[in-house]
Amino acid sequence: MTNPNFGVIGGGSWATAIVKMLCENVPQVNWYMRNKEVITHIEKEHHNPNYLSAVEFDPKQIKLSDDINKVIQESDFLIFVVPSAFLKKELDKVTVSLKDKIIFSAIKGIVPESQSLVGEHFHNEYDIPFDKIGVITGPCHAEEVALERLSYLTLACANEEHANTLAKYLRSDYIKCNISEDIIGTEYAAVLKNIYAIAAGIAHGLGYGDNFQSVLMSNAIREMNRFIKKRFKLKRNINDSAYLGDLLVTGYSVFSRNRYFGNMIGKGYTVKSAQMEMSMIAEGYYATNSAYEISKSYGNKKPKTPIINAVYKVLYEGKNPKEVFAKLADKLN
Repeated sequence: MTNPNFGVIGGGSWATAIVKMLCENVPQVNWYMRNKEVITHIEKEHHNPNYLSAVEFDPKQIKLSDDINKVIQESDFLIFVVPSAFLKKELDKVTVSLKDKIIFSAIKGIVPESQSLVGEHFHNEYDIPFDKIGVITGPCHAEEVALERLSYLTLACANEEHANTLAKYLRSDYIKCNISEDIIGTEYAAVLKNIYAIAAGIAHGLGYGDNFQSVLMSNAIREMNRFIKKRFKLKRNINDSAYLGDLLVTGYSVFSRNRYFGNMIGKGYTVKSAQMEMSMIAEGYYATNSAYEISKSYGNKKPKTPIINAVYKVLYEGKNPKEVFAKLADKLN
């Protein structure tokens, strides 16, 4: 495809970072966000007032709209970057066809209404062929993209040409892209690492040190591997950047909203108060419930997931984090 048009669906930090990346290489990006006031602010002040406000946009390079159908119609590639919990609500607004579009998800979550990955949701609910669906994962924080620090993306798609095309327009001096065929594995890794980051945050809030954190992350990557293998068997190296790298940056970074959320829980915040305190969505909260239910659906053959179970008990059963993590510590090795 020669000179494709790109549309970004979402107005948060990761959407803002992706628009910034695309603006390094394309003359114009179609950008959907539902908040008209934010659109007006960006058009006037040239930056997103709520996320990555230091990023300055050339108004000639961004075509903003609060009409999702208009952005879809004018784009060849669509990159969805809305929280998974609100994806269906946004898609319910769509009245135009998606079938001729190439869709990439930069959403690190499971769609709660269908209990499926975002790519699976598009395939099952909108009949989009899998070779027109891709995933954008890390390890990469939006905040470091804003600072133009060297960062890495993994683009997974059954159609390698589509992945390479998008990579061409995302690459820059500070963005490097890797291509993968493991769409389901990389997408699940992006979901699960947020749960493990919440666990790391809870542990930090409870006062556990670096020694425990290293054991927690070591167990987390093995747990991730067991979960993904149960969902989709494929020859993969779980130590690659899309899996282990993304887990580490989300579990340790000061920019990790999921770790921050977990840290507040560990320090004694209730789930509701921690959510109210944050200005951004912690995807791991929703992912915990979905991953727990998926694991439970296997019955006696379910994968061993003590970390997911522990986070679920704290977030959804209201169990005492100190007691839950004391028991978890005995299960780790």
